[in-house]
Amino acid sequence: MRLATLSLEGYRSYEKKRIEFGEAVTVVVGPNAIGKTNVLEGLRLISVGESFRAGRIEEMVRFGEEMGRVEVVVEDEGEETKLSVILTRGEMGGKRVAKRRYLINDVGKKKEDFVGMLPTVVFRPEDLELMDGSPSLRRKWFDGVLVQERGEYRRSLMAYEKALRRRNRVLEAVREGEVSKYQLTFWDGLVIKHGQVITEMRERLVGYINDVFSRSDLFDGLRIEYDKSLINERRIKQYEREEIMAGHTLVGPHKDDFVVISVDGGERDLSVYGSRGEQRMAVLGLKMGELLYLEEALKKKVVLLLDDVFSEFDEEHAVEVHRVMLERQVVVTTTNEDDLSGLENVKVIKLEE
Repeated sequence: MRLATLSLEGYRSYEKKRIEFGEAVTVVVGPNAIGKTNVLEGLRLISVGESFRAGRIEEMVRFGEEMGRVEVVVEDEGEETKLSVILTRGEMGGKRVAKRRYLINDVGKKKEDFVGMLPTVVFRPEDLELMDGSPSLRRKWFDGVLVQERGEYRRSLMAYEKALRRRNRVLEAVREGEVSKYQLTFWDGLVIKHGQVITEMRERLVGYINDVFSRSDLFDGLRIEYDKSLINERRIKQYEREEIMAGHTLVGPHKDDFVVISVDGGERDLSVYGSRGEQRMAVLGLKMGELLYLEEALKKKVVLLLDDVFSEFDEEHAVEVHRVMLERQVVVTTTNEDDLSGLENVKVIKLEE
């Protein structure tokens, strides 16, 4: 599979922009705030159906426009496929419309059938927040990897989130005395069924990356500890009273978290006791593990997206990133072309004000 082109229209800072990618490394060069990250955000939007930075969908629509469009063409064994996401503010021509639509070759698709068509791994300086940010960021990382792997995870995640919202509403109604607690039974079954699938697949990902760490000279001192919130009939029953009082579900994968441990010289949680350099190393390890996991699961190379990351690394880690770049298609943003010196078959695209 090869990423051929990206077209942006009414998207972020772009009125209209088309980019043709090189066979290996494409470098998007320009000053800060010129829109380099918007390019990677658009690619990641196509990949997983979500932005890695927008709090609301309408933030991605260009100011003054009603609609934005992100579109890529991918080539696979001589065949071209067009993948598009249409973004709106929820209204066009005075009529209410969906804020987001997914299309394959201009035919509308459900999100679960669209996600994963362009597998990517994205690495940004902001990913350092995986170390010391909120647990929701780490759960989002889990999801960003696994939704690209198999339809089973995508289906279970969507079904779990929907059932969780409904169950929470019933819990509130039980607390207010509006319905019997036995109305929870149906939703209990759904959150248990789909929650267990999510937990199992997250465990598999953690186990794979820990195995990668153990076989790596660079990351063999690291280990992920998965702090899973198990969900089953016993735990649902155990927390029933507290959940009714709180009005929301207290156990399940929506409460999951993980930490990265350094095992050199005693076990240390790097989010608390790690230096900034050690935290950078840990995030690089997570990204390398993510990339290898997806490529083994999908039996094909993924597209690597690097957003101005070289300033974050010392020479040893920069060399490791360069090594990985040689083996797959890469899109890099930078303010300095010298970051990519020594690489061959590089296509440079300059963005100017």
